[in-house]
Amino acid sequence: MIIVISGPPGSGKTSVAKDLANQLSYKLVSAGGIFREIAKDMNLSVIDLNIFAQTNYNIDKMVDKKIYEYISNEKNLIIESHIAGWLFREYADVAIYLWASLEVRAKRIATRDNIGYEEALSQILKREYMHYKRFKKIYGIDINDLSIFDLIINTTNLKINDIVRTIMVYLLSVTHNSDLLNKNSIER
Repeated sequence: MIIVISGPPGSGKTSVAKDLANQLSYKLVSAGGIFREIAKDMNLSVIDLNIFAQTNYNIDKMVDKKIYEYISNEKNLIIESHIAGWLFREYADVAIYLWASLEVRAKRIATRDNIGYEEALSQILKREYMHYKRFKKIYGIDINDLSIFDLIINTTNLKINDIVRTIMVYLLSVTHNSDLLNKNSIER
C-alpha cells in the first residue's frame, strides 16, 4: 500500500509519517528531507533554496524524480511531502492531509528548529507563499484545494500518537485488513 501524507510546514506530517511507517513497518520517503539534503549540498538555507527554486524548476523535479523512483520500486511506502497528495495521487492508495493553526505550527517549528516564535512564523509565511506560487506555476496545483484527500486531520490539539491511531483506524476501515494493525497501534 502507498500512503501519502501532505500538509503545510509544522502540521506534524513528518512526525506522523515516521511513527506510522514504524507502526506499519513501511519505508518512509520524506520530500522535505530530500529538499533539505539538496539545500545542504548547495550550501543554502531551506528558505534560500525555496527562493532559488522559484526560477529553477529542476530543484522540484529532482525531488519528484527521487520520490517516483521509490514509488516504482516499493510496495509498502509512506510518502511525506507538502504536495505529494496532488503529484502522486494516482499512485497512492490513501492520501492524508494534516493541518494545524498557524500559531501552533509556528510554535512547533520554533521548538524543532530552536528559533524564536516570530522567526518561525516569518519562515512559515514565506515558505507557504513561495509554495503556493511555485506549485501553481510548475504543476498547476492549487494547494488550497483539498478535495483529492481521503482523510483530513486538524492536528492543532492532537498528540502524534492520537493522529497515528486515527489514521490506523481509518486504514482498517477502508482496507478491512487487520494485518495492518499490531497490538500497540490502536492501544497506544
